[in-house]
Amino acid sequence: MSELSQIPSIDQLLKSREMQNLLGIFGRPLCVEAARAVLGDIRTEFIQRRNPVPDHAGLIARVNQQLEAWLEPSLVPVINATGVVLHTNLGRAPLSQSTRLAIAQAAEGYTNLEFNLETGKRGTRSIHASQILARLTGAEIGFVVNNNAGAVLLTLSALASGRKVIVSRSQLVEIGGGFRIPDVMAQSSSELVEIGTTNRVHLHDYENVLQNEGIALVMVAHHSNFKLIGFHSEPELADIVEVAHHYGVPVVHDLGSGALLDTAKYGLSHEPMVQESLAVGCDLVCFSGDKLLGGPQAGIIVGKAELIQRIQKHPLARALRSGKLTLAGITATLAHYLKDEAEQELPIWHMIAKSLDAIHTTAENWREHLGVGEVIPGRSTVGGGSLPTEEMPTYILALDPPDPDAFLCRLRKAQPAIIARIEDDRVLFDPRTVLPDQEAALWHGLSASWAAEQALE
Repeated sequence: MSELSQIPSIDQLLKSREMQNLLGIFGRPLCVEAARAVLGDIRTEFIQRRNPVPDHAGLIARVNQQLEAWLEPSLVPVINATGVVLHTNLGRAPLSQSTRLAIAQAAEGYTNLEFNLETGKRGTRSIHASQILARLTGAEIGFVVNNNAGAVLLTLSALASGRKVIVSRSQLVEIGGGFRIPDVMAQSSSELVEIGTTNRVHLHDYENVLQNEGIALVMVAHHSNFKLIGFHSEPELADIVEVAHHYGVPVVHDLGSGALLDTAKYGLSHEPMVQESLAVGCDLVCFSGDKLLGGPQAGIIVGKAELIQRIQKHPLARALRSGKLTLAGITATLAHYLKDEAEQELPIWHMIAKSLDAIHTTAENWREHLGVGEVIPGRSTVGGGSLPTEEMPTYILALDPPDPDAFLCRLRKAQPAIIARIEDDRVLFDPRTVLPDQEAALWHGLSASWAAEQALE
């Protein structure tokens, strides 16, 4: 009898007790598709390479593997041991417990997202987070969209389409992912008016252009992920606002990072704060929710009510609007600042504020648990396009595997994956960015990976 004849039909396979169990777990349509794919592969393997046909148990195992592969999520938790607090590739800010709870509660059922509980009629989602943003920053109102790039695009589209926007050449930045200020302005159909030079911009550069007609906005963009050094100068934000308002032109400050606490308190250089921009008279300030704010991904616009109301009515606002989960998460995150508990409750601020003694103790505990390695001084970074070139002192567990790249690859296959970094051919693990409830998983994954590495020697 030909070995191919031993391959059962789809119906025969589905009637087996083992497949009935899989049907109960994965559902009939997907099981049928998986069985068809596996049986097809087995026929091809036999014809092309004379691979033996698996027995019944082997067939079931392959179908099960196929089903699990199809349903395996691509987005999974990882342990960030890199020392980069706002690691963009790893999802930036981890959320506080209260923020996670607020998101979970909003996800469990219906909410009053666009329903007015007082009138019993349709409401607007734009009210959510608006009042808490106003109270916290000093703005008249606030508005939340899907991310800061969206906030900038929407602002320019609503307020400056077909008109001119002044931007200093020193601020025509490109940040991660190819986001360029000039490209965003082009998408908004506003006209970019460049002033000054790359390294030197003067107040009279603004005034010379503001005297012309058709100027819709002055836009000030935070340098974000680069720093001007050497022979350079720019006017103070307050002076730019004063001269723009003299000509009746609003000022939009794209802050990006969204700092609501003074980073200088933690031994870092001062990152411009949202409250400061509003205090000197900026009409609108745009910033991210998932950077130094420490919340979920969002773009936030705060400032003058008349301007934000125009923004909210623009057709693009619907395309960029945030959902109930984002609004719930942002509101809960902002509450930490109002309650003066951000440093204790928000993971990123807890990491930034963490003492050197505490970090050193943790690193030594890791070394003792692993029984190998060396604890050395190191540097952590904020990341996320915030505070470029700024570093924080830390202590690091350093390991010396024979092949550092191969060891990093092994760590990425742990459950959960462990993300570390290589420096001077050593693999480094920074306790600053490892969440407390992930330490046990780090020990287990690191110990298993190191044992496997030693077994290969």
